[in-house]
Amino acid sequence: MGGQLHSNQDEERLTCEVETTLKVIGGRWKVLIIRELLSEVKRFGQLQRALSGITQKMLTQQLRELEEDGIIFRQVYPQIPPKVEYSLTPKGETLKPILHAMHEWGAKHSPHPQSEQN
Repeated sequence: MGGQLHSNQDEERLTCEVETTLKVIGGRWKVLIIRELLSEVKRFGQLQRALSGITQKMLTQQLRELEEDGIIFRQVYPQIPPKVEYSLTPKGETLKPILHAMHEWGAKHSPHPQSEQN
């Protein structure tokens, strides 16, 4: 997006594609769930512990939506007690540069530089 937009049509197209992306990863929790799954496969309890403040109901809902959008894969193992693991799909893996860019932007524009946070 380094160049300028040249027409309303270009702007509308960009807006449409940004909205599509936000429909998939928007909200407080989805990006954080994806971030957790970038490093490794995780079980529900691991995700819930890693995402301080998320309720079981909200985590379940967000995981279902990400699965429906093809971002994560839910692997159910037929055992007692049931074992379920979540991982990123190849489509989900394509979000890694987006999350990296968001991290870089946040680091650059944070009101609290990293050295002050530690």
